[in-house]
Amino acid sequence: MFEATIAQLFKVFAGLAIFISCLGLYGLVALMAVQKTKEIGIRKVLGASVQSIVYLFSKEFTILILLAFGIAAPVGYNFMQQWLMDFHYHIQVGAGIFIAAILFSVIIAWIAVGYQAIKAALTNPVKSLKSE
Repeated sequence: MFEATIAQLFKVFAGLAIFISCLGLYGLVALMAVQKTKEIGIRKVLGASVQSIVYLFSKEFTILILLAFGIAAPVGYNFMQQWLMDFHYHIQVGAGIFIAAILFSVIIAWIAVGYQAIKAALTNPVKSLKSE
């Protein structure tokens, strides 16, 4: 009973943490899009496509997520191994859990970054270059 309650609390707080991190990522991408408004305008005037601008945004965040995962995965693996050893019936933590975690993280980031990047890429470059 106690483990079921703790598991339910973990699910709720993990969902809340994912939601808050998505909001933070969305805000970070929005800030980056505003800061790079002139660069995006110049790239569009010089003939850049929407795909190239989205790739420009996505590449940077994908590298950061992969770097963070490379640091967090071994720490998480060691923590889970030590925690699971305390149980009488325990499981082995496989690579599938970590692969699923990185895939979901990258997909969520691509959705947040892609939406904001497409919005920035579809704006009129004349407005961004005319502002100063």
